[in-house]
Amino acid sequence: MPQFLASNQTTSFLVIKGGQILYEGYFNGYSEQSTVTSFSVAKSVLSALVGIAIGQGAIGSVQDPITKYLPELAKRDKRFGAITIQDLITMSSGLDWHPNETNPGIWGNALSDPSETYYDPNLRALALQHTQIAGAPGTAFVYNPYNALLIGMILERATHQSISHYLQEQLWKPLGMEAAGSWSLDSTQDGFEKSESGLNGRAIDFAKFGQLFLQGGTWQGRQLIPASWVKESTRMEVPTSPGSYAYFWWMSSPDGKHSHYYAYGNLGQYLYVVPEQQLLFVRFGTGYGGVDWPSLFEQLSAQLQKA
Repeated sequence: MPQFLASNQTTSFLVIKGGQILYEGYFNGYSEQSTVTSFSVAKSVLSALVGIAIGQGAIGSVQDPITKYLPELAKRDKRFGAITIQDLITMSSGLDWHPNETNPGIWGNALSDPSETYYDPNLRALALQHTQIAGAPGTAFVYNPYNALLIGMILERATHQSISHYLQEQLWKPLGMEAAGSWSLDSTQDGFEKSESGLNGRAIDFAKFGQLFLQGGTWQGRQLIPASWVKESTRMEVPTSPGSYAYFWWMSSPDGKHSHYYAYGNLGQYLYVVPEQQLLFVRFGTGYGGVDWPSLFEQLSAQLQKA
C-alpha cells in the first residue's frame, strides 16, 4: 500500500473505522504536520455551516428565497426571487455558467467563469453583479461555483460573522482540530473567503469533520450539527438534484442499497464516507495519479467488511 500510494501522487491517506485509525500514511514530502489546501472539499464544510445556521435560527430553511438575504439580486432581475437556498446547495439554481469556453484548459481564459470565480479579487461583487439566470431553478444540475459564493454571502449576512470565524466557533474549536486552520481570501482588501475552495488544515482535521458526520453531528456529547441536517444533506435523492449529488456532497450507491457520500476536490481530494460500516477514507494528493479513487475506496470497504 505505501509504495502504491507514493507512486500515485498521494500526499495523505487515512482509513478510519469505528472512530479508530486503521491506516495513516504521508508521502511525497508530506507529514502528519503538513497543511493541505482543499479545493471543492470546502463546499461540503460550507454545507455543514448552513445546517448549523438553520439549527440556530439564523437562516430560516433551505426553502428561503436567496433574495431574503441578498435583496440586491432582485433589483437586477426579479427572477432571482424564485431561487432558493436549496437550489444553490444542490447545484440546480439555473444560474449561467461558461467553463473554459474559448481557451480549454484547467482554468480557461482570463475572463472565463472558472478563472473569475477562483481569482477575482472581489468575489462578493462578482457574485452579485455578474451572475445571470440561464433557466428555471430546480430543473437541471449544473456544477457552478457561483452557487457556493452566494451561499457564503448568505452565511455572512445571516450570522453577522465571517465564514472563517463562524467555522472556527462552530466546528474547528469544538472538534479540537490539530492545526490552526485558515480559509483563503479573494484579496486582503475585500477579505471574503473563497467559499467554494481554499480551506486549509491537516489531513486529520478533515478526517475529524468526516467522523462528525458518521456520528450524526455529535462530538463528545455535544450536537455540533443538527442530526436532521446530517441526514438531509447526505441523502441520495433530494428534490432538486440528480441521484449523484446532495447538499454540496457527491453521492454513490455501489450496491443499490446503501448510500455513500463524499466531499470531492480537484487533484484527487476525497473525504469518502461509508455510513453502514462507520468507515471513512481521506485522500489528498498533488494529482489523481491515474487512479479511480471512489472505486478504490469501494474495493477497500468491501475487503474491510469481510475482515
